[in-house]
Amino acid sequence: MRIPCSTYRLQFNHRFTFSEAKKVIKYLYELGITEIYASPYLKASKGSLHGYDIVDYNSLNHEIGTVKDYEDFIKKLEKYKMGQIFDFVPNHMCITDSSNLLWMDVLENGQSSLYSDFFDIDWHPVKKELENKILLPILGNYYGLVLENQELKLIFHNGAFFIDYYEHRLPIRPQTYIKILNFRIEELEKSLSSNSSNLMELLSIITALNYLPTHIERDPEKIKEIHREKEVIKKRLWNLYRESQEIKNFIYENVNIFNGIKGEPRSFDLLDELLNEQVYRISYWRVACEEINYRKFFDINELAAIKMENPEVFKECHRFVFQLIKEGKITGLRIDHPDGLYNPSEYFKDLQKNCFIQIQIANFEKVQKKVSDSSEEVNDIALFKAETEEIEKIISDEYEKTIADQPDFKPFYIVGEKILMRGEKIPDKWGIHGSTGYVFLNYLNGIFIKIDNTKPFDGIYKNFTGKKIEFNEIVYESKKMIMKLSMASEINTLGHHLNTLSEKDRRTRDFTLNSLTDAIVEVIAFFPVYRTYINNLEMDARDRKYIEIAVSRAKKKNPDIEETIEYLKNVLLLQFPDYFNEEDRMQWFNFVMKFQQITGPVMAKGMEDTAFYIYNKLISLNEVGGMPDKFGITRETFHGQNIERLRQYPYELITTSTHDTKRSEDVRARINVLSEIPDDWKKCLSKWNKINRKKKILVDGKRVPDKNEEYLLYQTLIGTWPFRFLNDEDYTNFKARIKKYMVKALREAQSNTSWINPFTLYEDAMTIFIERILDGKDNKFLDDFIEFEKKIFHYGIYNSLSQTLLKITSPGVPDFYQGTEIWDFSLVDPDNRRDINFELRKKMLAELKNFYQQNGALKLVKELIENREDGKIKMYVIYKALNFRKRHRYLFEKGEYIPLEVFGERSNNICTFARRIGQKVVIVAIARFFTELISDKEVFPFDVEWKNSFIAVPFAEKGEKYRNIFTDEVIEANDNERTNILMLSKIFVTSPVVLLEKI
Repeated sequence: MRIPCSTYRLQFNHRFTFSEAKKVIKYLYELGITEIYASPYLKASKGSLHGYDIVDYNSLNHEIGTVKDYEDFIKKLEKYKMGQIFDFVPNHMCITDSSNLLWMDVLENGQSSLYSDFFDIDWHPVKKELENKILLPILGNYYGLVLENQELKLIFHNGAFFIDYYEHRLPIRPQTYIKILNFRIEELEKSLSSNSSNLMELLSIITALNYLPTHIERDPEKIKEIHREKEVIKKRLWNLYRESQEIKNFIYENVNIFNGIKGEPRSFDLLDELLNEQVYRISYWRVACEEINYRKFFDINELAAIKMENPEVFKECHRFVFQLIKEGKITGLRIDHPDGLYNPSEYFKDLQKNCFIQIQIANFEKVQKKVSDSSEEVNDIALFKAETEEIEKIISDEYEKTIADQPDFKPFYIVGEKILMRGEKIPDKWGIHGSTGYVFLNYLNGIFIKIDNTKPFDGIYKNFTGKKIEFNEIVYESKKMIMKLSMASEINTLGHHLNTLSEKDRRTRDFTLNSLTDAIVEVIAFFPVYRTYINNLEMDARDRKYIEIAVSRAKKKNPDIEETIEYLKNVLLLQFPDYFNEEDRMQWFNFVMKFQQITGPVMAKGMEDTAFYIYNKLISLNEVGGMPDKFGITRETFHGQNIERLRQYPYELITTSTHDTKRSEDVRARINVLSEIPDDWKKCLSKWNKINRKKKILVDGKRVPDKNEEYLLYQTLIGTWPFRFLNDEDYTNFKARIKKYMVKALREAQSNTSWINPFTLYEDAMTIFIERILDGKDNKFLDDFIEFEKKIFHYGIYNSLSQTLLKITSPGVPDFYQGTEIWDFSLVDPDNRRDINFELRKKMLAELKNFYQQNGALKLVKELIENREDGKIKMYVIYKALNFRKRHRYLFEKGEYIPLEVFGERSNNICTFARRIGQKVVIVAIARFFTELISDKEVFPFDVEWKNSFIAVPFAEKGEKYRNIFTDEVIEANDNERTNILMLSKIFVTSPVVLLEKI
């Protein structure tokens, strides 16, 4: 197994292709990166910028490059001995692109499709009109209006009929071709002689269509027949259409008649009747919230969930990826949103097993080739001549034996995008190497927030907004709103499922549907984690605890439905009545499994995508996996979490920015400075609010923005303001980014506008306000803001450097998001998916290395500090620390993590620890709370008064020497009365961050 030493995320799309990626590999290698961490690049929806909207699991995205382009990219990685972590999406596919042939087949053939069990579709939903149908909420208005406006068009193409609706193309069920081909058939018979071969062929085609089995057929043989015969019929019809002008005209005219005449409502009856007989029911997109009957990804109608628990689905979706693993092109996997899976534990178990099999088969094939190319005899020649299926069986059996003996065996590097709440751990049975790093991100961020200022910040936020905003209450209400609006269909389905279960017991049959649905809503709203992982009718203590917490809180809030909540608790805890038969128990268990799949999306949408945009006390805390009401953490907690990771998941990704973070690491580093200076922040807010009050616009009697939105806006400007604007175009682009972000933030918060019901007048008022307060002419606000901002980004620079070094040297695999090796002030997507100027970064690294060679480290660091605004200093820290880590990876992967104590007046300003294995020792030291160390006109570390503060190094010997890898300075350990020490005044002489290597 290959373990990454460091990873670098690349966002592939039509703007950043395999060919472009190939050009940056040498640069990333020199920077110290060992693994490319690639965004999804399987075939996705046309124009996709992220790749998560997959339409074909078994081919590359041609917009990103050809097979040759990909091979060239891989060869370049191999040249530099770099690996590739691939971001794999097991939970959903895009269904709005007609190139998703699996979904198109389902729409054409319904339950008789070869892929009807591929997607998570409820063919027997609550709404009876949708029996054996799929709701497609793609219309921009009500169905009748769209139909009569002639926006739905019947077309004939390559022997098949389709419905076109703008970019959507929907297949017509073959059995219903009869409606079109039989229409006006008498007229055609009159125009052609009765013995016309073309007429006879058309009538024969109609007869063949009549004999096709129905779309609800489930018999495998009949399904094969449908798929065979329908394609034959299409070919016959297409040939007839091309050979006979009369038939061509007949079909053309029928299509035109079915498409109706605008202004004549009854002329659309034919098309309406045809559509009513399809597998799908086209509807207004707003209907989806309550009636959609396929499981979707979160609240995104365009992404339909797939049934990865189905072995055939698993096999089909992983076929291509497993081939790439076998060929050594992919050396690790990042699994997207495993919480959406029916059974994540079983999925990861199957994934590890199959990855192991592929690698071992590759090894066998290498040996086979070696044997065939050599005259040497081998002991077990039969094994090397075995068929692939036999080898798979042998390897599979060996894997099962190994797992039985070594339950922690993890043969392939896999991490899962699991969002963990505070105190929560990855389930032991997952068999992966950890999560994608959000726990580390939030703990690291927390130590740069001044906990002592919690109460002042509470007061500032309350006084400015005019109301006390409780985060937990916002999460509760937001989750309920999500369940009422965008996920109402899923909740209604669960309610009916629970009602069916309650009817099976005379003690619970009187519970009403409404009370049972309300119980589900309340328990989910209070659920303390994203989901539980009940599996195979088994439940561990952890899941029981989470269910009991949610139920207890729901009961306290809703005493009127306490009995139904208690019943739901019994269901979730799998407390079956004794007399339930096997079928009843499986229905009960299936409810629990479906319940688990819903709590995660509700938490994500309710907390991350709603509450995080409402609760704005200090927005650097509003990060994925974070709890914004917890104002910072202690260093002891940070150290404890690092020690725990080293013990349990030493190869887990640790990150500070990702494609999903709400703000980049450098934005958070700036905003964290506010926690140190509440008095200054309070004064600025009051002053700015007074200056800008007249710039607000009244909408429906409200001033826009409201106080809470204004509070968010000022923090956003502080976090993202560039060090300098090169020209007017730069400034215009910056304002456009802020406007787009704030409109997104308003819609996510759903307080004054939303995605479902955009209040464009309100949104326009917000963008006008932003334009006014950022107008460069005679602007008192802007003058005052820029002065304050200079102070913030002065301190923010050092925060960024400190957190960067901690990430590189802490237990885990440091992950870097594209472009963040220099200053990056990005906001949430799509802002953080802007193109990266790699040529600039290559040039900067080359200049660093050249200056270092000519002038030495000490002079280089002084130069970088003096010009710190250009970002080279961050690149230098990454370059030196990552390459040092790469050379000493065993120390960082296996070495002890030893928190060190700091003494003296500056003790609270330092976070330090050692990594040690045998005689190899490094000491990491960074500073924090820089407003206490230097003024906004002074430079760290030159101007700091350290006041005899020191780091105690109990394992050091007197006179022991250490080299700072950033400056090449040598520092000697001193002794005091009790232990050996490193004086802060000696180690922070020229470098703002310190990585000391024992020499």
